[in-house]
Amino acid sequence: MKKSLLVVDDDPYVLESVSALLTEYKYSVISCNSGEKAVKELLNNKSVLVLTDIKMPSMSGIELLEKIHSIYPKMPVILMTGYAELDLAIDAIKRGAFDFITKPYNADHLLHTVDKAVRYSELLKVEEDYKQRLEQTVKQQTQEIFNLSREVINRLTAVAEFRDTDTGAHISRIGLYANKIAEALGMPIYFVDAITYASSLHDIGKIGIPDNILLKPGSLTSDEFEIMKSHTTIGHNILAGSTHSILKMASTVALTHHERWDGSGYPRGMKGEDIPLEGRIAIICDQYDALMSSRPYKLALMHAEAFKVITEGDGRTMPEHFDPDVMHAFKSLAQTFKEIFVEHQDIHC
Repeated sequence: MKKSLLVVDDDPYVLESVSALLTEYKYSVISCNSGEKAVKELLNNKSVLVLTDIKMPSMSGIELLEKIHSIYPKMPVILMTGYAELDLAIDAIKRGAFDFITKPYNADHLLHTVDKAVRYSELLKVEEDYKQRLEQTVKQQTQEIFNLSREVINRLTAVAEFRDTDTGAHISRIGLYANKIAEALGMPIYFVDAITYASSLHDIGKIGIPDNILLKPGSLTSDEFEIMKSHTTIGHNILAGSTHSILKMASTVALTHHERWDGSGYPRGMKGEDIPLEGRIAIICDQYDALMSSRPYKLALMHAEAFKVITEGDGRTMPEHFDPDVMHAFKSLAQTFKEIFVEHQDIHC
């Protein structure tokens, strides 16, 4: 069954050409020349996303975005904008737009962005379906629920791996590190088990960050960094509301894995024990693996260098960023962390 998309533009040429391209590709397209008509169509049809011009006479793309999200809060909305309107587009991203495309549009870029938004919409549907199925089957066999929850978590983890520049091995290592830290802190088995899976979803929110920011090889501008930081709240929103203990913990990890013990982190500037323990564990695991891994903008460190940065600081990363008890556990597990990193690498054919 073809996915239904809503395309909105007051320029008949753009409306016709974009609709024809998407129809030819694989989508079912509903075309509207105004925001008012688009809202009516959304109420009568099951579209998975909206692609709209940012400037229209009666209802702007940003006004339409706000109207859509008042009805369907999680629906992806992509804005089409001219180069002179980039500030408006960045503001729209902060207001919840999924991404933007500059005019005149590049066909390949447009199709890639639409495909990405459709996958995001499908992910939300999978997660919502999971919640409903869990509620319906809670009275059935415990083992069935256990297996289903692990399946959903594994699939969500696979989506995180697909979307991000980080590898599957990175995601797996974060869970293994967190498992060892939790054990060293003497946490009960249910917490150890939960954080092993939950911490692997720490960056699930990056699925909502535009490619031009997420995949940028150089330094981010201040505006771009603000958008990048929103992956914490996006991840929290994707996972929030579940009755399942692991997904509830994963939602907390997604939100708090950049909060620092000294209060200098984000998104909420939480401090000390106000930060949930799972977030305090995830940040040191993620920091170690990031230091040990190469990126387009940096070289990988050796284990001894990464250990020194975390325990002694380098100006950017400081020991006071981490819970002292978690830091103590990390120091005692240094060799174990190194072994996990070495033994769990991606295999390329």
